Amino acid sequence: MLAKASQAPTSQEDTAIKELQINNQIRDKEIRLIGSNGQQLGLLSASAAQRIADEEGLDLVKIAPTSVPPVCKIMDYSKYKYEQNKKEKEMKRNQKIIEIKEVWLSMTIDVGDLNTKANIARKFLKDGNKVKATIRMRGRQQAYASQGVEVMKKFAEILSDVSKIDKQPLTEGRNISMFLAPLK
Repeated sequence: MLAKASQAPTSQEDTAIKELQINNQIRDKEIRLIGSNGQQLGLLSASAAQRIADEEGLDLVKIAPTSVPPVCKIMDYSKYKYEQNKKEKEMKRNQKIIEIKEVWLSMTIDVGDLNTKANIARKFLKDGNKVKATIRMRGRQQAYASQGVEVMKKFAEILSDVSKIDKQPLTEGRNISMFLAPLK
């Protein structure tokens, strides 16, 4: 069951645990040793701890290198590495990725078109995505940015049953943008 001390991590999954020193890589004079059953074995030299690990047919792994003295544990390193990779994959699988979908409106949009855009945004929100509503002001419309903000508020009001305003309408140069987040 002894893992090779000279093996370098080969994949990205091993990067999380590549810092751990095992077996002959541990060169500290004195270490605090924890047995394979979790029992404290006290302060020992690294060579004595390595002999105990070899007798049990397991690896000596430095689990807390920053403590004084460093803490090492006797364990099956390959099994530990496998379980860590398995936990990492499970965490990635359970992670929900939220996308931001964008809906473009205009300051002179009519009620029917606004409802159509709201229905499109409703589908995005029901899928669990955030929606960014944007209005691009052209020419003289920039002088009447408050009308664009009113259109945004009306849009948010139409979608109030499936969303909440994540970021209030904000005028940035020629654009007015607002973010809507789905209700839980």
